This record gives sequence, structure tokens and C-alpha cells, in this order.
Amino acid sequence: MEGSMGGGRRSGSDGLQVPAKMTPAMEELQSRLQETLDVLSPQELRSFRVILKTVDEEPRVSPLQLELEGGSASGLARLLAKHYYLRAAPRVLAKVLEQLRRADLLASWQNAAAAAAEDDGPVIPSKILKRSYDCVEGEMDRYDLSGRRKAFLMCVKRNRPGAHRDIVLMKEWLGQCQFEHTSCIDPDKMNQKSHNFVKQEPVAQEEILRILRATKRKVKELLGKITSFRDGLNEIKDEIGCCLVTLMSHGEKGFIKMKDDERVSLEDIFEMFNNKNCPALQEKPKIFIIQACRGERRDNGVETDDEPMDFDDLSEKRRLPTFSDYFIIYPTQADHVALRHPRTGSVMIEAMIEVFKQHGNKWHIADFFTKVNNRVVHTEFHLREEPIKVSLVMESTLTKSVYF
Repeated sequence: MEGSMGGGRRSGSDGLQVPAKMTPAMEELQSRLQETLDVLSPQELRSFRVILKTVDEEPRVSPLQLELEGGSASGLARLLAKHYYLRAAPRVLAKVLEQLRRADLLASWQNAAAAAAEDDGPVIPSKILKRSYDCVEGEMDRYDLSGRRKAFLMCVKRNRPGAHRDIVLMKEWLGQCQFEHTSCIDPDKMNQKSHNFVKQEPVAQEEILRILRATKRKVKELLGKITSFRDGLNEIKDEIGCCLVTLMSHGEKGFIKMKDDERVSLEDIFEMFNNKNCPALQEKPKIFIIQACRGERRDNGVETDDEPMDFDDLSEKRRLPTFSDYFIIYPTQADHVALRHPRTGSVMIEAMIEVFKQHGNKWHIADFFTKVNNRVVHTEFHLREEPIKVSLVMESTLTKSVYF
């Protein structure tokens, strides 16, 4: 039951008498709460309010209170400080942050909650140390990801043992980062019908040539599916916050390879999402995760696979560069092979999941993949009993920070 709105004091969630007016301790708690809430993105704040309604902690914050007082980070911090006071607030914050997967913010509030439970020691977390992205001025230094986060996930499983594991891990990661995803698994399977038709039906030579040309186009099924995905983004332009495309396949320099070694140009795929072809993503981050070999060379430590991007076109509308706001991550260097374990999956994908479990979405995407690269570089791998090292490659034309 919620405390009475009248009188000079009310009962707190631990049976404590909580002053109706803000005490110095409550003001300090509010300050710490706001420091935490200020780090959250607009979308995370919305999720915070939704989760708060379900937290098993009495008295619960009512939807009306949230609407009247919790519309901003400062208002929400004040509401929590008044509603839960010192002993319960850390516990409530820890529960919500755990569901938000903010491991970077969770530990201090868990410690404060434990101290409060023991009725010993401080119950307000120490001041949050400023990180690089806390020191920038205003939200303009971050991309606004409050809109829908859309992802395209393609994986070729044929002759790629461990690819099934990559699919599971990537779907899990995309869900944790709040992406809606479109899957495209073994896209060239749909070509089999055309091949069978050529084999079984006696047709004229001209018709055979026409079917073969159509079949070759059909091998580019991936491009058709990506085009459909891109067109869908343009249809919901105002609601898009971020786009992420993951391509896991065989590959060589500048290409991913499909069935029968048919190649699809990475340049063509990147171009589909530029500021001219995809206006819905103008000034919005476009993330590409490429898990494919980039050649045959071996580093005796890491296999890299990357194709440099060099585009100069300009688009209309405030003269944005055609290719801006891109972030591309490759699992290996140019001309090198990529590493994938037949049981645990691709080295880069596995490292991404491990780092995310440890740090959550604490890091800007470039810092996140730097940590992933650190893990990969300092891990020993063997290929056919020979030691091999891998290093990831990042390319970026981002203009702001990306926090999932």
C-alpha cells in the first residue's frame, strides 16, 4: 500500500518513517540516482520506467506517479529518493539495472543494497567517476537510438561448421541490444528449384539460357532480401534509430561467397545503405559486422578479412557525404582468412558475446570492439596444429558515439 500523501511523515518500504520533506541524506541519494539515470539513453529511460512498475518492492511506484513526476531523469531521481528513501532505493535500482543489463552501473548499487540489508556502512553509492562520454556537452555527441533498432542477420551454414552457434549467439546479442532482426539463413537454398527445372524440363536453347541467367540472378537472393530490408527502413523513416547488418559467410577480399562460389560485392551492400539510397538512415548509425575470410593468407596467429572503403560521392539535403555514419568491423585483416571453431563458432562472434556479458552496453561501439579485439589478439589459436593469431579491423565514418 502506498504511503499517505497527507501529514508530515509517511511509512517507507522497510517500515521506516520517511520525512515528507527532502533531508540532506535524501538530497544526496537523489544526486546519486540522477548521476546513474543521466548515463542511460532515452530508450533505456523508457525501459527503466516500464521495469520499475513490475519491481517486487513495496510500496510500488504507481503509473500516475511516474507520469506526473518521472518524465525526466531528474524528476525520476527525485521520485525514487522520496518514494523508497535510503534503504530500499539501492535495492530497487539494482533490480532495474540488472534487467536493463547495465553491468557498468549495477555493481555500486548492489553493494549499497547489501550494506543497507546489513544495516552497516554507507547505503548511497560513491560518486560515479566521469568516463569519456560523460565529459561531452549535451546529447548531440551521441546518436539518438530511441527509435526502432533494425537488424539484418545473414548466415551461410553450408561447409561452415560452427555457423549454427554463431546464429544462436548473434540472435541473443541482438535481443540484448534491443534490435528487431530479419533473418536470412542459407539464402542460396531457394535456387534449387530453378536448378531442378533446368534438369527436368526439355526446353529450347534460348529458354535454357534465359533460365540460367535468371538462376544466376537468383543466386543473388541475398541482395534481393537486403534490398527488401532497406526499403522497409525507408518506409518507416521517422521511427528508425539504428541499422545493423551482420553477414556471416565464406569470403575473399571485397566479397562474400555464396553457393557454387558465386560472389556478392561488399561494396554493393554498403552502397545500398548510403545517404542517397537509404534516406531513412541519414545521420543515423549503420553498423556492419562481417564474419568472412578476406583472402587465403595466414598470419600464424590471426586471420583477418577486410576491404577498405573509399567513397567520395555527395548527396543532396545539406550536402551530407554519401557514405557517412558507417561502422564496419571485420574478423581479420585484408587478404587473410578468418577463424571459426566447428563447435563454438566464429572467434569474433564468441568474443563479442563474452565481452558483452562482462561489460554490458557500457562502451561506445568502437571501444566495445577494441575490447573484443584485445581478447582476440591475446588468445592463442591453432589451425591444423599450427599457431595462428587474429586481429579485428574496424572502419568508421561515425560522427557521434553509439551506445546500445
